Amino acid sequence: MTQKVTRAICRWCHADCRVQVHSEKGKLVKLAEDPTDPRVDEILPRTRGCPRHLMAKEYIYHPDRIKFPLKRVGGRGDNNWQQISWAQALDEIADKLGALREKYGAETLMTTHGTARTTSWTGPRFMNLFGSPNTVSPGTICYGPSVGVGAAQLGWPQQYRGDVTIDFDEKGEPLTKCIIITGMTISEAYPRLWKTARDGKKKGLKIIVVDPRQTKTTDLADIWLRVRPGTDTALFMSMINVIIEKELYDKAFVDKWCYGFAEIAERAREYPPEVAEKITSVPAEKIREAAVIYATNTPGLSPHGMGMEQLENSIDAMQARLILAAIVGNIDVKGGDYMTGVPAGTPIPAAGPNLELADLLSDEQKAKQIGAGSFKLLSHPGRELIWSQNKNMWSGRAQLRAYAHYPMVIHAMANGKPYPVKAAISVFSNPMVTQANTKMVYKALKNTELYVVKDFWLTPSAQLADYVLPSACWAERPNVEPFGGGVALIGGETALSAIVPGEHEYYTEYDFYRGLGMRLGQDEHWRWETLDAFYDERLKPLGVTLPEFMEKQDGIFFPEREYKKYEKMNGFATPTGKLELSSKIFEMLGYDPLPKFEEPKESPISRPDLAEKYPLSLITGGRIQPYYHSEHRQIESIRKMRPNPVAQINPNTAKKLGIDNGDWMWIETPRGVIKQQCEYNPGLDESVVHGEHGWWLPEQPGQEPWLHGVWESNINVLVDDDPARCNERSGGWPLKTALCRVYKVKEY
Repeated sequence: MTQKVTRAICRWCHADCRVQVHSEKGKLVKLAEDPTDPRVDEILPRTRGCPRHLMAKEYIYHPDRIKFPLKRVGGRGDNNWQQISWAQALDEIADKLGALREKYGAETLMTTHGTARTTSWTGPRFMNLFGSPNTVSPGTICYGPSVGVGAAQLGWPQQYRGDVTIDFDEKGEPLTKCIIITGMTISEAYPRLWKTARDGKKKGLKIIVVDPRQTKTTDLADIWLRVRPGTDTALFMSMINVIIEKELYDKAFVDKWCYGFAEIAERAREYPPEVAEKITSVPAEKIREAAVIYATNTPGLSPHGMGMEQLENSIDAMQARLILAAIVGNIDVKGGDYMTGVPAGTPIPAAGPNLELADLLSDEQKAKQIGAGSFKLLSHPGRELIWSQNKNMWSGRAQLRAYAHYPMVIHAMANGKPYPVKAAISVFSNPMVTQANTKMVYKALKNTELYVVKDFWLTPSAQLADYVLPSACWAERPNVEPFGGGVALIGGETALSAIVPGEHEYYTEYDFYRGLGMRLGQDEHWRWETLDAFYDERLKPLGVTLPEFMEKQDGIFFPEREYKKYEKMNGFATPTGKLELSSKIFEMLGYDPLPKFEEPKESPISRPDLAEKYPLSLITGGRIQPYYHSEHRQIESIRKMRPNPVAQINPNTAKKLGIDNGDWMWIETPRGVIKQQCEYNPGLDESVVHGEHGWWLPEQPGQEPWLHGVWESNINVLVDDDPARCNERSGGWPLKTALCRVYKVKEY
C-alpha cells in the first residue's frame, strides 16, 4: 500500500520542528525529517536523534491515552469513570456553566492552559464571551514578564526566546560578537541557540553565562557568573555601573533614543562591583570583566529563560538586563536583540488584535479580575495602559493578554475570597504538578462544583475532575505556527485521523471551546466550523488557503527582518517616544520606574531564624531532557533514559550529610517534604540544592491517596505561592528562592 506523506509541526516541545508523517489509512507508520523546512541543517538540529521524535508511535497509540469523553462516577478522586459521547459531555458542561454563571456570576469560572499544546487564543476568546476575567496561565512565570517588560520599556516585546539564534554572515562568520545567557540551560531547552552558540564560539563569539549551577551551557562559557539565587538584579545593575563609569556605553544611541539615562546612572552607582559581590557572591573582578567583554563586543545578544521570571525580584532583573542591552546599542540591530513585530501598515497573516475579543469583556467584569489591583503589569490595568501606547504604531501582533493572578485564583477557589470561584477548565494543563503549593491546589480543585480537564492522560489533576475529555495531538490537527519573532510562519496539515469510530474521538481545543460557545449563545463569534477554516481565513493576506500554502510555498512565510525600526517610526511606542531606561509605564502603574535589588523574603540573609532549621537554598525549574515539563513520564522509552527524579547537590555538602551519589534523599521546606535521587554537581555552590520539577508517577494508582504519586517527588509541594512573596509588579511566584534541608532516605 502506498504511504501518504504529510508535513506537520511537532509540538512535543517549543522547537516546533516540521516533520514528514508517513501514514497508511490514517495510521502512523514513521516520522522523517522534512527537507522543505529551511531551518533543518541551518538552525535546527537533526530530528532523527530526538527522543521525542523516536517515541511517536508509543505516545500516539499508548493504551493509557484518553480516547473518549469520561464522566466521573462516585466521589471526586475515586478514579471511577463512565464513557459518554462528546455531545453529552458538551451539553452537560454547558448547562452546568450556565447555571453556575447564574448563581455566582461569570467570574466564577477560571481557565488555565499548558504550554505549546493549544491554539492559545481559543480559551481567552471563550472566557471573554462568557464574561469571566479569570484566565490564568503559567505565562506569568514564562513569556509574560518578558512581553510586559519589553512592551513597557521599548513599546513592544523583544525577541521571544525560542526564536533567538546567533546571526552569521554569508561567509559563516558570526555577526553576533557576544551573548550573555541568563536563566537558560540552552543545551537542554533551546536547540537552535545551543547549536549556533557552539558554532559561533569556534569563530570568536564571546559567551557569558549567569547561572547558580554548573551545566553544559556554563562549560561552554568564556566567563561563568555563578550568581547567588535571587540576586540577578544586583549583578546586572553592577555591570551597568561599570559600563557607565568606564564610558563604554553607546553615547550616540543613548543621547538620541533613550530616556532616563541620568536616573539609571545614579541608581547604578548604588551597585559598584564590591557591593554587588557581597550580594551576589560573584567576585568583583569577574563582574568588571564580564561588563567590559559585553560592552566591547557588539552587537550582542542577551536572551533569557525562565530563570529570571521565577524570581521574587523578576521584573527588576529583566528591566536591568534590557537596560544593559540598550546602553551598549544592541537593540534591534543585526546580530543583536531583535524587536519583534513590524511597523503599522505592513500586512502579515495569522494575527490581529481582536482574535481573543478582549474588547467584548465589560469594564465591570475586568474590574473583578482577581489580582488586578495588586499585580498590575500583566493584568488588565497594565495591559490596557501598554496597549493604549503602542496600538497605533505596531501591527500584526495580538493585543497583550491580561492574566488573573494564578495563586490568588487558586486561593479563591479554596477559600471563597474575594468571591467564589467554583468552576475550572484545564486544557493541556496539570496544576497539581505544575503549580506552586500543591496542597493549596488540591484544596482548590476539591472545592470546585465543576472541574473539566481536556488532556491526553489521566493526570493527577484529571483524577480530581468531573469530566475528562480527549485531545488531538499535533499530528491529528492543522497548525500554523509563528517563528522568527512572530512575523514568519510555518505551516503543517493534519496528518493522522483524529476520529476513528470505535477507536478514539480526539477533538482540538478549538472544537471544544466552539462546542461550548455554541451552546452558551456565542454562535456569531465562532463562525469557522473547523480549525482548517480558521487557518484558511488567517492566511488570506497571502492569497492562499492552508493546503495552497503548503503546496505553493512549502508552508513557509519568511519575510526579511527589518532592523532599527524605531528610525522608520521616528521613535518607540512608549509615553516618551523613546526607549525608556526609566519606565513611565511602571511609574503610571504606581511602581518604581527604575530597577532595584530586593533580598528574597526567604533566604539565609532575610530569614536567619528559618535558616537555622533549613540551611540550604532550593532552586528548581532547570530543563531536563528528554522530558518537557510534566510530560512523557508514562512513555517507556523516555522513562528508561531518566527513570527517577534527580536533585543536584555539591558533593562536599552531601558527604557531610552522609549522602552518596545515587542515594535517595528527602528535601524539606516549611511547606512539605518530598524525595528525589541525589546527583553530585561539583560546580553547584555548597549552600544550594537544585530539584527537578514536573514529576508524577503514572505507574502508581490513580485514586486517592496516590493520585499517581503526586505527593512523592513533586517539587511544587515545597515551593511557595504566598501573594506576599510574589513579584509586586507581575505577580510571579518564587521558584528559585526557598530554604530547605536534605537528609538521606533510610531503608527499613
